[in-house]
Amino acid sequence: MTVLVCSDLDRTLIYSQAAFALDGPDETMPRLLCVEFYQGKPLSYMTETAARTLESLAAASVFVPATTRTPEQYGRVHLLDKPPAYAICANGGHLLVDGADDPDWAASVRSRVAGECAPLAEVQAHLTGVSGDFVLKRRTASDLFAYTVVDRAALPAGWVDDLTGWCADRGWRTSLQGRKVYCLPSGLTKAAAAAEVARRTGAATMLAAGDSLLDLELLDAADAAVRPAHGELHDTGRTSPNTSVTASAGVLAGQEIAEWLLSRATAP
Repeated sequence: MTVLVCSDLDRTLIYSQAAFALDGPDETMPRLLCVEFYQGKPLSYMTETAARTLESLAAASVFVPATTRTPEQYGRVHLLDKPPAYAICANGGHLLVDGADDPDWAASVRSRVAGECAPLAEVQAHLTGVSGDFVLKRRTASDLFAYTVVDRAALPAGWVDDLTGWCADRGWRTSLQGRKVYCLPSGLTKAAAAAEVARRTGAATMLAAGDSLLDLELLDAADAAVRPAHGELHDTGRTSPNTSVTASAGVLAGQEIAEWLLSRATAP
């Protein structure tokens, strides 16, 4: 029986130094492995135990990274000795097959999104109009969605809520993750791309992991799922009958997630 395992990356399996949440004595600290370099500098890590577990998971299942990163940003991450055959990028806007973008999938997503929500340019213009000194950067990704990098300490009370309401009226949604505020078309989901991978691989069971509101549909679509005890879903108290929560937070939650996924993927 083929088991499909779809997992978010950032703050689910891999972590920047700022997200480690390690505060024990040095002798209890896990050994860490850098899995991403950016501009020549180490950026993202997982524990060595998590990395070994992930290799076992990839051997036992169809393991699919499912990320909001663009394909270019995903390309900086090296999780496995042999890259996964499938990867979901841009929150479902791109489906990579053996490292190459599937153009038919990308075209179908853009066609569907265009008929469901306001255009990206309208959202960009609104973000420009409501930005203040607390917005450090404004970016678009794959010509599909927009995001800003903000100073969380200076973020005005109610700003994200106001943006969320404005976006909802136009078929978009928001997600606050660390220093980034994302605005995405409501129909742009990892779950839709995961369903396509399940169809292609004939998977009978799907497991999933994620930490943000952008992972919610993916977790709900899975037969069983897990989320870390941190992040947007944790902060908002989102729970569901099929979703477990780690005991740990930070990079140790990533290790726990990898172990949880492997135990379920290999269960009789």
